[in-house]
Amino acid sequence: KRLSGETGLKEIIRNEVKGTDDAVRCLQMRGEYLYVAEGRAGFRAYDIASVANKGVSERILTGPFSQLGHDTQVKSTNATCMALATNQPINPAKNTPEMRSMNQEQPFHPIYDYAFVTDSVEGLILVAINTLADGEPRNNFLRRALTWNEGNILKGATHITLGGHYAYVAADAGVVVLDLNDPLKPRVMQVLPTKGARASALQFRYLWVTDEDGVKLFDITNARKIVPVPEATVPLSNARRIYIARTYAYVAAKQDGLVILNVTNPEKPTIYQKVTFGGLLNDAEDVIVGSTNASLFAYVADGRNGMKVLQLTSPASQPNYYGFSPAPKPELIAWAKTPSPALAMSKGLDRDRGVDETGGQMAVFGRLGSRPFNREEMERFYRNRSGFLYRVSDKPTFADWVPKKK
Repeated sequence: KRLSGETGLKEIIRNEVKGTDDAVRCLQMRGEYLYVAEGRAGFRAYDIASVANKGVSERILTGPFSQLGHDTQVKSTNATCMALATNQPINPAKNTPEMRSMNQEQPFHPIYDYAFVTDSVEGLILVAINTLADGEPRNNFLRRALTWNEGNILKGATHITLGGHYAYVAADAGVVVLDLNDPLKPRVMQVLPTKGARASALQFRYLWVTDEDGVKLFDITNARKIVPVPEATVPLSNARRIYIARTYAYVAAKQDGLVILNVTNPEKPTIYQKVTFGGLLNDAEDVIVGSTNASLFAYVADGRNGMKVLQLTSPASQPNYYGFSPAPKPELIAWAKTPSPALAMSKGLDRDRGVDETGGQMAVFGRLGSRPFNREEMERFYRNRSGFLYRVSDKPTFADWVPKKK
């Protein structure tokens, strides 16, 4: 049964209003916890294990055991964003030397031990969070593992994206690229030129960045020498957050609503559609795209208008919705007014992902020889023996197989 309108969404999900001490511009659910950057209140992890349990009076908790034995807040000056290396529930404690030897698996990278928090004044803050997943309730005290802002390079930091052990931080200086191979000793690799960077999104060999000019593209094939692609810039008057789903990019564009870009050729993007539903979607701040069963949905934080749900594909609207990347046909199916402006969305679960962008293993596979490819092995799929990218012209022809005369 399709439900629409504000009442419809409330029938689909039963929200509990939980006040925070300041505006939330980044949040991420993982396992039984919701990790939140709360501005002047810093960083906090909420226990949401009972969020769907109607028999529990308070279903979003800050101290599920006692205030004496549980403290998941790390105060900071102005926490603007946070990111986790994966949103899959993980347990590095199970990745023991014995298990790795038996199953030929890789050790977990130390980046999986932390939440990475940006603060517009203090820079980068690392918080060790695996204590929340060890089954021991008496050690749930979160503390800073690192506060880093060398040379004040992260002044004005507003957003962070992680790709393996590389971090892309939107700050006053531009997009600051950090190497976190040793998370407690960040190294600045490069500062990408932008005009008031707001957010970024990563897909395979490309990094998309939103700023005052719109959407910009950077080629990160070589993470140590990132190259701007200026001809791929898409001018937008107020681009905010961006989400990439296969061959389409979804941009929350404030008064322009949801702008969908066709990025089949990432270096030649085109505007596929601007979605406002006649002005109903006109304050878009953030967007997350995810699949439920066989359909694709966009969840939009529409600022002062609250939250909106868009069905992007369905048998009715898109008869050819099967395939790798069917064209989206957005339909507004539900919405709900929020007590304060809706500014951010939590990304859904990444399914069947066992390795990160730099080859770090994030799951225990549990069977002999089942580890994922590392970075060097992955690169063999798209680099030739000389280290260059494969191109269409690299396909061998019949002449390539004919022995050359001596």
